[in-house]
Amino acid sequence: MHKAEVYILGQKYTIKGEKDAEYIQELAAYVDKKLRKVYEQNANMPPLRAAILTCLYIADELYEVRMELEETKKQFKKLEERTNELLILLE
Repeated sequence: MHKAEVYILGQKYTIKGEKDAEYIQELAAYVDKKLRKVYEQNANMPPLRAAILTCLYIADELYEVRMELEETKKQFKKLEERTNELLILLE
C-alpha cells in the first residue's frame, strides 16, 4: 500500500492506494487541473456542484476513450480476419 500527500484546490489530502505515490500525485494534479477549469468558468459555483461537474467531464473523457478503444478493437479484429484470409490464399 502506497501513501501520497496531494493538493486539490489548495486543500491537502492523504491518499492511500495500490499505485505508487507518483501516480497518485499525477491523478490528483489532473483532477485539480480539471476542477480549476470548472471554477474558471464560474468562480461562485458551490464546491459540491463543481466537483460533480468535474466528475462528469472526466467521465465523458473516459467514456469517449473507451468507445475509441472498442472501435479500434473491432477494426483490429477485421484486419486480423482479413490477414488470415490472405494467408490462406497464399498457402
